Amino acid sequence: MIWQVLARPRTKPRIPDDTRIYAIGDVHGRADLLAEMFAAIDATLIKFPVGNPIQLLVGDYIDRGPNSRDVIEALIARARDHQMVYLKGNHESYALEFLSDPSLLAEWSEVGGVTTLMSYGVNPPLKQNAEEQRKAADAFCAALLPSHLEFMRNLALTYSCGDYFFTHAGVRPGIPLAQQSEQDLLWIRDDFLLHEEDFGKIIVHGHTPAKMPEVRANRINIDTGAFATGRLTCLVLQADDMAVI
Repeated sequence: MIWQVLARPRTKPRIPDDTRIYAIGDVHGRADLLAEMFAAIDATLIKFPVGNPIQLLVGDYIDRGPNSRDVIEALIARARDHQMVYLKGNHESYALEFLSDPSLLAEWSEVGGVTTLMSYGVNPPLKQNAEEQRKAADAFCAALLPSHLEFMRNLALTYSCGDYFFTHAGVRPGIPLAQQSEQDLLWIRDDFLLHEEDFGKIIVHGHTPAKMPEVRANRINIDTGAFATGRLTCLVLQADDMAVI
């Protein structure tokens, strides 16, 4: 784990002085990296205690990596003893939609859904016909613990603190933050990423993998492709300071 101080955006955004936010990027089934990150966060809280520590994850807990089930279980357990904020990612949306529409299996599989099924002990069908898709959906529903289903169904779309606004993918330029659509919050890319003007708050997001955390004047991308790179990033915010673990 590396603690690195980041250059601030020009606007010098801040959060309340008694608060520290740990914002973690897309986990994608890497339960090993998540455990290491939680241990690193715990170490900082022991060494540098703060009145109101908030740990936030920007979604995409499942798919692609090998241990989606273990990630969900770890997140549920973490919330028993810590103040946690869990946001919804487009991959959680896929999993929920697959339960009611098994025809999405092929589409979900293209973005790593097969690894999630396998982590729950469900073998993906070799044939992509309606009957086999339905069997897979039924098996996934049966294997999905009620607490895991409740966790995914209750994920928030956004979180705001001070001068920061947290969401999974980004926001639609020109639309007030309070009026953003779920589609954009979970899926937007170029229209958001290429926009260089102010959004009203600094947007902290994941969804689009980058080699290193990206700090722009109007947004911060903390998705460093953990499932492929082995690098899970946590943005640490306190007052008007920022760093990464």
